[in-house]
Amino acid sequence: MASFFNFAKKGGTFRSVKNVPVGSKGLTLKQHIEHTLGTGSIEDAVRLPPGEDLYEWLAVNVVFFYNALNVLYSVLDEDLCTPRRCPVMCAGPQYEYLWADGVKVKTPIKLSAPQYINALFDWVEEQLDNPSLFPQRYGAPFPQQFEPTVRNMLKRLFRVYAHIYHSHFRQIVRLELEPHLNTCFRHFMLFTQEFGLIDDREFAPLKELIDKMVR
Repeated sequence: MASFFNFAKKGGTFRSVKNVPVGSKGLTLKQHIEHTLGTGSIEDAVRLPPGEDLYEWLAVNVVFFYNALNVLYSVLDEDLCTPRRCPVMCAGPQYEYLWADGVKVKTPIKLSAPQYINALFDWVEEQLDNPSLFPQRYGAPFPQQFEPTVRNMLKRLFRVYAHIYHSHFRQIVRLELEPHLNTCFRHFMLFTQEFGLIDDREFAPLKELIDKMVR
């Protein structure tokens, strides 16, 4: 793990990790995830702990997955994933992703992969920093749009994984980060499937990998 973070620090754009929501309860749930991943199985780490609130569990895990992918992508950003190398945000020749956030960009536009991913990360951070959407105080209510927003966030984060596997896997192998990538992605996939958070159609670019890895 230390070598991974050394690589990450050499990347171009390293964003600070986001704090978990819902106050001290969020920290407790985050510690549960980390402990279970360290001593048990990934399958155990994704299950809702007995007696816990589903939305609090979703909120803490979304932050966990974003932080993991943020650090992983920082290895590639600027040096390996550039507008010249990746002029289109895609996952192979059959799957291209256009960017729109519904507020600043309402009509989907074509961006290079790094432009798309950085716009996505900006958007994710805006959602995570919105206390009316991701409450920072334990016991504060979650809004009606919380679950649809979480689904959209995870769907878009999946696209970053799809781009990395299709366009940068050889670079990841060369950096000896394949086990870390696979572990992060397997954790992500098991969680989204446990709670049915991403439509199966979105998985098409990585279907063969997913079938081998988590099914």
